[in-house]
Amino acid sequence: MTPGQTTDSDAENRSKTGATTRRGALGLAGAVGLTGLAGCTALDVVTGGEPAEFGSGTATVADETLSETGYELNDVSEESVTREFEVAGSTREVRVTNTVAEYDKAVDLFGERYQAAVFAALATPRVEVLGQAFNPVADLGPDERAALIADRYEGVSDLERGSEYTTEVLGTDADVVVYSAEGEIEGTGVSTELEFHVAAAVEAGDDYIVPLAAYPASFGDGENVRAMMNGLEHEQG
Repeated sequence: MTPGQTTDSDAENRSKTGATTRRGALGLAGAVGLTGLAGCTALDVVTGGEPAEFGSGTATVADETLSETGYELNDVSEESVTREFEVAGSTREVRVTNTVAEYDKAVDLFGERYQAAVFAALATPRVEVLGQAFNPVADLGPDERAALIADRYEGVSDLERGSEYTTEVLGTDADVVVYSAEGEIEGTGVSTELEFHVAAAVEAGDDYIVPLAAYPASFGDGENVRAMMNGLEHEQG
């Protein structure tokens, strides 16, 4: 069978499992869950028997924007991260639950459809202890956020920071850094030049929202990515 051809069994399998070969949700939530608490002292956490819990809402892209850009919802996932602090001789847990909404756009290769472009919106709660707020993503710079979205591809190398722009995210101007890199679309063995769009965190209610995007450079999807960022909506948890 030559590349691009499919068998009847291949078509049947795709009809059962969906047209697009996809990875699971981004591993973003655990990576940033308690970063902003790194500088807390024992006195910053109120004592008590139960864990101090902080949960985020959800940032999703409006349906109208999805129809215009060609992206589809892949997954909305939650992940909880727990850290223990020593407080007045006893241990106190702080638990943070983040939400990631992930969208993708597929490409046809060798008779299959693969997730080639991805857009993700990470929502992480503002943590307050003794009246002081901490941003759980404050300590992550653009390079570190780029590494999070780069995890959606294989063999990523030569990550290079390029242009910057500002666009509206949930009513706030957000700075966005564009990166280029080399990598492979998951499961294809196809090497391609990639572009990453990495936005700064913006406040939305009691949450911080971080939009991230990646796509093969040949897609030229920058305007669609900007539209996705502009089309974000936030629902408080």
